[in-house]
Amino acid sequence: MSGAPAGSDGPSGDLTGQGVVVTGAGRGIGAALARAFAAAGARVVVNDLDADAARTVAKECGGTALPGDAASAEGLAALVGRARAELGEIDVWCANAGVAPIGGADAPAEAWTSAWEVNVLAHVRAADLLLPRWLERGRGRFLATVSAAGLLTMLGSAPYAVSKHGALAFAEWLSATYRHRGVRVHALCPQGVRTDMLASTGAVGEALLVPTALDPAEVAEAALAALREERFLILPHPEVAEYYRVRATEPDRWIAGVNRLQQGLEKGGAL
Repeated sequence: MSGAPAGSDGPSGDLTGQGVVVTGAGRGIGAALARAFAAAGARVVVNDLDADAARTVAKECGGTALPGDAASAEGLAALVGRARAELGEIDVWCANAGVAPIGGADAPAEAWTSAWEVNVLAHVRAADLLLPRWLERGRGRFLATVSAAGLLTMLGSAPYAVSKHGALAFAEWLSATYRHRGVRVHALCPQGVRTDMLASTGAVGEALLVPTALDPAEVAEAALAALREERFLILPHPEVAEYYRVRATEPDRWIAGVNRLQQGLEKGGAL
């Protein structure tokens, strides 16, 4: 153990001294979350498959780099164990690591498997490891980076859209099941964010997401504000709330509108 004090209960939303783990924190939203939590007084573990990137971000925010796999059962067990040894206890888990393979129903099986493992099962496996202690203590926070694709869809990437719906469904279930026992769950659902992942979406992302894309720091700021306000759904792009309302109440209108976008992308050569 590092000798740093374990996080105290403190006022609602107070992050001072809290032990925080951020997966996929070597760059993008994860790096911004690590920096924001550290600036708020938390003790941060920075996880990423890219060991050099994890160490760089940890050095920037005064955190601890614990590189490695945050998706497999073995990798998560190792990460949780090492993080607890470092922090004393994990107060906040940020399930931020994600993948966005391109393709539709014809996407390779490996793309579907990877999306399911990283975007959904990593959340499930982390919760399985964290819940016993959180329930015993009567507190704990789970922040899932879901994406607006989990509320809506993502043209050009069926594995991403489907798996992010799964991530949202699990976050909702987790909150509905354990909220009364002190476990707080938050679903972070931005649209375009200026990250390497956005760049990898090519012409589709350029057409649909880049015009309103936010900086990762803006997304992290929205996330911490939601934690302090105890909000489940975090929408850094406010317009997503209206899209979600139309999708829920007028599904045929919603699908027709998205299909028009699809047709435009096909005519423009993006798909």
